[in-house]
Amino acid sequence: MLFLSSLEIEHWKALRDEIAAKRLGPEGFEHVRPNLLPAFRYYIGAFLTDRGPGELGREWFAAGATSEEGGYFSNAFMTSFLDRHAGKLIMPDTVFADPLPFVHFSTVPAIKEARERFITCLGRSIPRFTHPVRIMDIGCGDGALVVRLLQEMLNVGGKVDDIGEVLLIDPSPGMLRLAEETVRRAFPSAAVKTANCRMEDFSGRIDTRYDIALSSLAYHHMPLEQKRIHLDRLRPWIDHMVVFELSANHDTPEQHSPELALSVYQSYGRIIDMVFAHDAPVDLVLACVDRFLMIEKISFLTQPRGARTDYHMLESQWVELLDSTLSPDFTCLCDSTCYADEYINLFIMHYGR
Repeated sequence: MLFLSSLEIEHWKALRDEIAAKRLGPEGFEHVRPNLLPAFRYYIGAFLTDRGPGELGREWFAAGATSEEGGYFSNAFMTSFLDRHAGKLIMPDTVFADPLPFVHFSTVPAIKEARERFITCLGRSIPRFTHPVRIMDIGCGDGALVVRLLQEMLNVGGKVDDIGEVLLIDPSPGMLRLAEETVRRAFPSAAVKTANCRMEDFSGRIDTRYDIALSSLAYHHMPLEQKRIHLDRLRPWIDHMVVFELSANHDTPEQHSPELALSVYQSYGRIIDMVFAHDAPVDLVLACVDRFLMIEKISFLTQPRGARTDYHMLESQWVELLDSTLSPDFTCLCDSTCYADEYINLFIMHYGR
């Protein structure tokens, strides 16, 4: 992932304010780092579309699209989205209201490959359990990942002999229903419990000990200070904490900051390109983009910290968080990349007691 220097951050902010005040178009500005010119145009386009004038924001996105290349088309994707939504940065749905867009996302080859590597890494770092294992899945989604993980531990890794309990936590009723059906079908003798809520509403109510707490692309839905609070509440009740996350600079940067826009430009641009490249019906692809990924993306671009829906952190920030919150009772047993290219990194971190 590319970053801005402190001088570049201040320079981008000053240019943003000048462009907004004078209503300048996207011509010129060669003094911005050339390889980041598309990202700069994206930053200005997002700011103007959110704050006005929106039609000028569209011009900046369109100009940014002309210089994008190499499977990296954030401006083009945004221009297309605005064409479908009356030129406005609006959230067309509540994220995860319909499970299908996320389920499709999980079948994208790079994401599917990353999830398999996650399972392989955890299978190697997790110890053998001599009792029926109890697992908590935080933000369980459709339940496919926890089922795949437990099957690996049962049938291939020999890490468990039996499944005692699976606790599924998710704020989406549709996701939770699908996950419960998936887990019950895979493990009919296991106790399957559900909690239709966010972890923020559940961490203070835990009264049962679990061997493993699993969180796949879910713990980032709360800002850093809340992550600390709920990890602190969770710590006494678990023996292993496992996260599968996207490394991105989306937590501490404030609304309309250059560093937040640059990180969103890179990470979501790459992921949306992966979704469009995956062969599937057009309606399903657009649902995955508009009703899942773009909802998160628009939240970053239009909502202040504390109100937005997602707070991905850099991998180094996750290390600091887990070390400071779980140590000395826990130690890091695995920190490994599951997928990486020049713009995004999906990783596993496993801390064990």
